[in-house]
Amino acid sequence: MDWRERITSDADTLCGKARIKGTRIGVMFILDRLADGWSEADILDSYPRLKREDLQAVFAFVRDCLKDETFIMHAVLKSGNNQHDDSGDDGGIAGAG
Repeated sequence: MDWRERITSDADTLCGKARIKGTRIGVMFILDRLADGWSEADILDSYPRLKREDLQAVFAFVRDCLKDETFIMHAVLKSGNNQHDDSGDDGGIAGAG
């Protein structure tokens, strides 16, 4: 699936965050619902304008964003959310710190 057919971003809507075309429903909103335990059916029932293909596009978009693991590591390190405490117990992210 080419997520570019269904996912868009522009500065005038949702502060430029990725969203499903033709809606004000952000990719992060969908991910939050899933993280909260909503099923695909729950989302589609609650937001009847959405199609199954829209959710597939969200997944494809996230997959492509996450393909480069150095991107993930950079984001974690930049945000300061790593668990490395320099105590020497290797409880943090390998190579961080």
